[in-house]
Amino acid sequence: MRAAFRGTLFPALASRCHVSPCPNPLTKPLIPLRSVSDTLPYRLLCSSSASAPPPPPLPPMADENTSSTSPSAAPGINSSASVEKQFEGFRSLLDESGTIRERIRSVVMEMESAVRIMHSGLLLVHQSLPVPEVLEKPRAQIGVLKELYRRLADILRECPGQYYRYHGDWRSETQSVVSLIAFLHYLETGTLLLHAEAEEKLGLDASNFGLDIEDYLTGLCFMSNEMPRYVVNQVTAGDYDCPRKVLKFLTDLHASFRMLNLRNDFLRKKFDGMKYDLRRVEEVYYDVKIRGLMAEDTTKDQKTEA
Repeated sequence: MRAAFRGTLFPALASRCHVSPCPNPLTKPLIPLRSVSDTLPYRLLCSSSASAPPPPPLPPMADENTSSTSPSAAPGINSSASVEKQFEGFRSLLDESGTIRERIRSVVMEMESAVRIMHSGLLLVHQSLPVPEVLEKPRAQIGVLKELYRRLADILRECPGQYYRYHGDWRSETQSVVSLIAFLHYLETGTLLLHAEAEEKLGLDASNFGLDIEDYLTGLCFMSNEMPRYVVNQVTAGDYDCPRKVLKFLTDLHASFRMLNLRNDFLRKKFDGMKYDLRRVEEVYYDVKIRGLMAEDTTKDQKTEA
């Protein structure tokens, strides 16, 4: 009876579910799959038959003949030409500046040679030689330096307003020149070489090609470095009055530098070294005085000045 019922009921269910009878009666029947029309949205199904909207029109292609003269391309061409023109001007300026520096350097090399000759002549003053004979050779180099500075002025006259642009090319040599002519001036007169006198000796003009103030002051600091050695050698040679003169000279110079508001730069460092030169001269003067080597009239003159 059960077999007959199974044989009549299961084929009817299988026909309704559109599946074949399952050979295993214990397994569950398969769920029928939906058709494609059931899974797709209704709007897509409806629009499949309708005509699709036309695509947006493409922009017209630019003509090759008109693209080069279009307003958008003109600024790019103009900017490229202006940049090229600018750097072309830079190239010419740099070439001109390099030529001027080469000419200045050739003059500075001759200046260095004159400074070495002048310095070697002044070093003989530390020996027991007559001062006029020693100063004759260094004095002759002042005329050479004057001519070299005239050549520098002629070069800078070709590029007015560019003095401090090329000033560093001869700055150290100028400081050495000032120190030498200041020391030479002291040996001749016993006084300080003024700024205007230094310009006159070198043939410089403050309006066109003058002597920089910092170079002048730095040269004076270099000159003070020679004073302690000069004092010691003069005392050794028997000139016991030299320490008093040099001490007064350096004391006045150091006091004059105190009036300046020097910042922490190269000039300030050189000025700080001047106090050590002054201290060494003071020690030599003290030794000479304590040993009674100074003349009595010299001591009285010093007390009167004090």
